[in-house]
Amino acid sequence: MIPKEFFVTSGKATSPISELNAFDLALKNAGIAQCNLVSVSSVLPPRCREIKFRQMPIGSITHAVVARMNTQGEATIGAGIAWTWEKVGNYGIVAETNGYMNRRVLKKTLEWKIKEMAKIREIKIDKINYRIETLKVPRNDYGCVIATLIYIP
Repeated sequence: MIPKEFFVTSGKATSPISELNAFDLALKNAGIAQCNLVSVSSVLPPRCREIKFRQMPIGSITHAVVARMNTQGEATIGAGIAWTWEKVGNYGIVAETNGYMNRRVLKKTLEWKIKEMAKIREIKIDKINYRIETLKVPRNDYGCVIATLIYIP
């Protein structure tokens, strides 16, 4: 299967019940709670085009690059995705990161990672795109942030 399209989405949530419930609600807020996510690595195929959010069929096996961060108790957490294309437009690369980070640190970390990926592949890259979520989790709650790049077959 070689994806022909992709979209990027993100979500965040807290729950007083559990980490799983915070994750589930973050997926719902990202619009992908009905998907069965399969984590994949980070290459955008040639001619794969970015589209706006698309509702996926319920129960679909959905390949995705996923950045996810969970915590219990008071903390600021973040997750993000960066993607870019080779300057000649042949294929693209995707980087993800997560942690106890604010938006600025997440973006800097994503930039560092994707530039290193390009260096390893010996390619020149175009403009870097970002999707970042951060969340300040209350003391007595669980929290989850996700950022995902969803492949469409």
